[in-house]
Amino acid sequence: MTVLVLGIGNILWADEGFGVRAVEAFHRLYAMADGVDLLDGGTQGLYLVNHVAEAERLLVFDAIDYGLEPGTLKVVRGDEVPKFTGAKKMSLHQTGFQEVLSAADLMGHYPGDIALIGCQPLDLEDWGGPLTAPVAASIEPAIALAVDMLSGWGVSPVRRAVSLPPEGGLLANDIDRAAYERPRAAG
Repeated sequence: MTVLVLGIGNILWADEGFGVRAVEAFHRLYAMADGVDLLDGGTQGLYLVNHVAEAERLLVFDAIDYGLEPGTLKVVRGDEVPKFTGAKKMSLHQTGFQEVLSAADLMGHYPGDIALIGCQPLDLEDWGGPLTAPVAASIEPAIALAVDMLSGWGVSPVRRAVSLPPEGGLLANDIDRAAYERPRAAG
């Protein structure tokens, strides 16, 4: 069985980066079983179609405007997922991801199981800004939901004894969360 855990979003727009930051933290905290891939999908849109088409099961982290309290997590499964990835466009990546799912379906390689762990954003206008407090606080609960879901799919992630250091993560070049959101010297 092949499983793809995908984080999508734009880290340059505050809470829009939730999906990328969630998959980044998941990678640092958990080792994955064979056949489970973690991917920072960023805003790649249709460039993700081959990854999605190769997955038998797909788990997505994303910032979704559900109209709920900021930081609220909501899990959506199956045929409902495309409705939420395009319900209220917050950025170009969501339209692109809805198209990715459609393209995979047209190719005859739509994942058998698909789930979305969405987080209600607070701020999507802060160019270059960090995640807001309620959204940042939702990362660990989102990861716990992902661990439960993956375990239900028969692929249990294993908590690392020691988290990977930033240089061992999915992101490099100072765009990992710790480096990107570190306080800047006034100047």
